[in-house]
Amino acid sequence: MIEPVRLGEDVTLYCGDCLEALPTLKAGSVDAVVTDPPYPDYHADTYKQTGIDWLTTIGGRQLVFWSAKVGFPLSYTAIHIWDKKTGAGSQYERIFERNGSKAYCVFRHYLINSTVAASYTGDKFTGHPSQKPVKLLIELLEKFTNSDNLVFDPFMGSGTTGVACARTGRRFVGCEIDEEYFDIAVKRIKQEQMQMRMPI
Repeated sequence: MIEPVRLGEDVTLYCGDCLEALPTLKAGSVDAVVTDPPYPDYHADTYKQTGIDWLTTIGGRQLVFWSAKVGFPLSYTAIHIWDKKTGAGSQYERIFERNGSKAYCVFRHYLINSTVAASYTGDKFTGHPSQKPVKLLIELLEKFTNSDNLVFDPFMGSGTTGVACARTGRRFVGCEIDEEYFDIAVKRIKQEQMQMRMPI
């Protein structure tokens, strides 16, 4: 059993395989899953390819980032697009919505792939190869979840979903198997919590 790291009452983090952390979640406790699993066609030689079939056993609305080049393996209700605003020949990723609406949306946020790109958008580059913009995650949370919902990210990487949850008043459970990125996630979420507590 993986020992949790708790950052207050609203954040629980696990360093390890998300499948080992699943039994710790109470049935029906998750309101939403927002996650970016390793894509089968990307960094397959670097990251453990944990399947996502088990997402069918978790309730709640689910938003799953997925490659534009590989078929999505689960049923879904809508496909949303993240336009990375890269200019000519714009790049995009798909976000598959499960257990939710049927209308699709386009979300336009700059790709975070360097310190310069991050500073341009008020973000912070963590070095993670598939880092998502905090502003994109905030928009997703505000559109598809409610305040005080419990959001689960089984592949949290450097913690962007957790940062967005702290900023929008959502409770968060995250898992990350890579110790380096787990430590970055803990630090980022702690910093965000401190920022949110500071008087205006």
